[in-house]
Amino acid sequence: MTPTYLTTDALAERIHYDARTIRDRLKDSVLIEGTHYFRPFGGRKILYIWEAIERDMRLPTGDNGAVIIPMANGGVCNA
Repeated sequence: MTPTYLTTDALAERIHYDARTIRDRLKDSVLIEGTHYFRPFGGRKILYIWEAIERDMRLPTGDNGAVIIPMANGGVCNA
């Protein structure tokens, strides 16, 4: 399946966040370059990968808001 690439404004509309929130907070703390977004041709424009964002939005979080990563032995890693 071909990935769905979204601009900041298109992503904001899809997840009901303000585009400024995505640019200022999410991009620097939650979204990872190379996993959730990339800069085509090394430019300034950012394209978000919808499938990766949708997948990771559903990950459980701990009490402090940290992502809990399930491990093969049944335990979890608090990231």
